[in-house]
Amino acid sequence: MCGLVGIAQVVGAQVLPEQRVLGRMNESLFHRGPDEGGIFLEGLVGLGHRRLSIIDRAEGQQPLFNEDGSVVVVYNGEIYNFAGLRDELIGVGHTFRTHSDTEVIVHAWEQWGEACVERFRGMFAFAIWDKNQQVLFLARDRLGIKPLYYSLLSSGELIFASELKALREHPRFDTALDDLAIEEYFGFGYVPEPRSIYARTLKLPPGHTLLFKLPCVQLPTPRQYWDVPFGETRNESDDAAMEALRERLQEAVDIRLIAEVPLGAFLSGGVDSSSVVATMAGLSDSPVNTCSMAFGEAEFDESDYAAQVSAAFGTRHFVEHVDPDDYSLLDELAGIYDEPFADSSALPTYRVCQLAKKHVTVVLSGDGGDEAIAGYKRYGQHADDLAGKDRIPSMLRGLISGAGRYYPDAGWIPQFLRRRQGLLALGQDPVTAFFEINSVMKNDLRQRLYSERFLANLQGYRADQVSHQHARACGSDDPVALAQYLDMKTYLPGDILTKVDRASMAHALEVRVPLLDHKLIEWAAGLPLGQKRRDGEGKWLLKKAMEPQLPRDILYRPKRGFAVPLQSWFRGPLRSHVERAINSEKLNDAGVFDRNELRSLWRRHLGGREDFAPQIWSVLMFESFLRKHTA
Repeated sequence: MCGLVGIAQVVGAQVLPEQRVLGRMNESLFHRGPDEGGIFLEGLVGLGHRRLSIIDRAEGQQPLFNEDGSVVVVYNGEIYNFAGLRDELIGVGHTFRTHSDTEVIVHAWEQWGEACVERFRGMFAFAIWDKNQQVLFLARDRLGIKPLYYSLLSSGELIFASELKALREHPRFDTALDDLAIEEYFGFGYVPEPRSIYARTLKLPPGHTLLFKLPCVQLPTPRQYWDVPFGETRNESDDAAMEALRERLQEAVDIRLIAEVPLGAFLSGGVDSSSVVATMAGLSDSPVNTCSMAFGEAEFDESDYAAQVSAAFGTRHFVEHVDPDDYSLLDELAGIYDEPFADSSALPTYRVCQLAKKHVTVVLSGDGGDEAIAGYKRYGQHADDLAGKDRIPSMLRGLISGAGRYYPDAGWIPQFLRRRQGLLALGQDPVTAFFEINSVMKNDLRQRLYSERFLANLQGYRADQVSHQHARACGSDDPVALAQYLDMKTYLPGDILTKVDRASMAHALEVRVPLLDHKLIEWAAGLPLGQKRRDGEGKWLLKKAMEPQLPRDILYRPKRGFAVPLQSWFRGPLRSHVERAINSEKLNDAGVFDRNELRSLWRRHLGGREDFAPQIWSVLMFESFLRKHTA
C-alpha cells in the first residue's frame, strides 16, 4: 500500500513540471509509504511515489520501468493474481527483473494496453507514462478500494494523487469549492464520486480508466471497464449456493494472505469479520493476529463477541480500550480526510488501525459483506416500503405522504412508530425513497436549513440526482438489488472504503477486503433475493454457510455497527464546541446555512425530545474543514 502523485502538461502551453513542487506533493503522502520514496521527471511528465513495502521488499521500488525505460508506473495497491500474470507474460516474451506485482502492471500495459486492467484481480490505483506512445494512463480498481484524485489546472497541467492534500501542495491548485458537492455532502454525509469538494477536482470513479494522448485538446472522459452485473439471477439449491460461497470466500481470503510482513485481521465479532477470521484460521498453520476495540459504554461495545470468536479459533487477540469520551481526534479528521466527511465511526476506525499497526503491517477486514449479500436492515425496510405502497390506492398515497412531512422523527417515539420515511416513501419514487433512508439530512431538512443565496446557487439541484444517475445503469428491477447497486456506487466507495483507506494509511497500515473480491461480487450479484434475505434475516446465505464454523449468537445477534455516543457528547462535553462551530465566522462566511434555522435545530436537539446528532456532526465536520482548508 502506497501513495502516488503526478504532474503532466496535457493541454495548451508547455509548462514543465518542477521537481521542487513534485517533491513537495510526494512528501505530503509520507504517511502512506514511509519505507521509500522515488521521483521520475522527464519533459512534460513527472511522477512520484511513497512506498509501504509488502511484496518483494528488496526490489519493488517505484517509479518502476520496463526494460528500455520507455514505460514507467507508479502504483498503490495489490494485484493478487500477479504470479499467474507474470508467468503468462514471460511466456509471450516479456523479461522481468523483480518479483513484485508492480512490474506485472508495466508489462501488462505493453501486452494488452488499456485492457490490462481487466486482467487484474485486486485493489489498485496507478498511473502509467508511455513515452513512445506519448500516453498517460490512469486506472482505479473495480470497487474503488484505492483512491485517485485529479485536477486540470488553468495552466493546462494535469495533477493527480492518492489524496487531496498532495494536490493542494501545487501552487496553481484551484481551491474554489463546489456548491453541488456541498449539497451532495449534506445529503450523503460524504462527497460521492466523481465530485470532490473542490470545483475543478474530480475522483476517478471505481471501475474506470482515463487515457491522455498528449497533447490533448480537452480533458478526456473516463472509460468504464467494469460494473456490478445485477441482472439475471441463478437458480441453484441453498446447499449448492452455500458450498459455492464457502469456496469463493476461502479463495478470496487465501490470495490475500501473500505478504512479506506481519499480517492479521480486524475482528469486531460481527458476521463479516468473524467469517474472514474463521476462514483465515482454516488456512493458516499459526495463530491469526486479531485486533478489536472495547468501548466503555455497553451500548457500543462488542468486545465480548470478538473475544468469543478469538477463543474459538485460537487467535492472538489484541484489544484497545477506548474511553467513551475520546473525541480528541475531532479536529484532526479534517486533515486526515481532506474534505468534509460525516461518518463519526471514523474515530474508532482510526483507533483500531492505530492498534493494529503496533502488531502487524497488513490486516484483512470484513468490509463489503452487507453490500455484497444484502445485509443492511435498510434493504428490508426499502422493500417493505415499496410493497406497502403497492397495496395503497394511488389517490391516497399523496395524502398519506403529505401527512408524513408533519410526523415527528423523534427519539421519544416508540421504535415501531418511528417509520416516518415509510410514510414519505408513498409519495416518492423508489430511488428517492432509498436515498432518503440513507441520507444524513433529508431533502426537506436541507431545504429548510440552507440560506436563500445557497439555494439560488444550486438552481434546483438535489443530491439524490446522484442516485438517479446510477440507478439508470442498474440491470435489475428488484428493489433490494437496486439498493445494493446504489450503495456500491455511493456509500461503499464514498464512505466505507474512504474511511478505512485514510484511517489505515494514516498509520501506514494496509487493509485488504476479501468480501469485495470482484469475482465474489460478480457471483453474489446473481443470487436470488430469497438467498440474500429470508425471514427478515439479511445476509441469509452467508450466515447459513458459516453455521458449521461460527456460534449462532455471533451469526444471528442484532448488528450494532461501529458507533460513537454523539447524543451524549453534544449535550455534554462537546456542547461548547458545537456552539462555537455553528456560530463561527468561517461557517457564516461560507453562506451555506440560514444561521437562525441552524441555531433552531441545535436548540431542538438540546431539548432532548428530538435527535439531530448525525446532522449536527455533519455541520461540525464541514466547519472543521473550512477552518483547516480555506483561507
